[in-house]
Amino acid sequence: MKIFIKYMVSNRCKMAVKEELKKLGLHFIVVDLGEVEIMENMTLAQQEQLQRALLVSGLELMDDKRAVLIERVKTVIMEMIHHSDELPKMNYSDFISEKLDYDYTYLSNLFSEVKGITIQQFIIIHKIERVKELLLYDELSLTEISYKLHYSSVAHLSNQFKKVTGLSPSRFKQLKYRGRSPIEDIGNLNERSEA
Repeated sequence: MKIFIKYMVSNRCKMAVKEELKKLGLHFIVVDLGEVEIMENMTLAQQEQLQRALLVSGLELMDDKRAVLIERVKTVIMEMIHHSDELPKMNYSDFISEKLDYDYTYLSNLFSEVKGITIQQFIIIHKIERVKELLLYDELSLTEISYKLHYSSVAHLSNQFKKVTGLSPSRFKQLKYRGRSPIEDIGNLNERSEA
């Protein structure tokens, strides 16, 4: 049985979910970001118990198919940008469509309708957050960061960075600015998220 969990965006969240499943005597096959596959079918009582336990951790069971799909889009983007050493060589739209086995136009329209921003805007916000992280690590030059995140040029990265943050990358680095956001909060307009 597959279950989908909202706000599950980190390894810490995955550990919390595994712990709650064990407490309920449920055996998981896969616990991934936003998605869990268990061996058994859950009873209504188990679903309610799991829902209550997850809420304590800032997580939430999902059953609305549209909400599940939006979370899957967000998870693919976050994994692609924050948890992968290299971004895909294909267009993001093709990558997302292929990963989720849905038409990109459908995903894009649904995402915009529900989230209030486009998938492209969501990707840009996450890429800029990743740029901030890499700048603070101070291990890569701006040119290397630009290449790693598939920007067409350093100027393109710099322009996009300034549009989003109000600072140039070099100014951001000089200030040792700590204005980073938890990845689960990025792109969530008026939405609460903790785990």
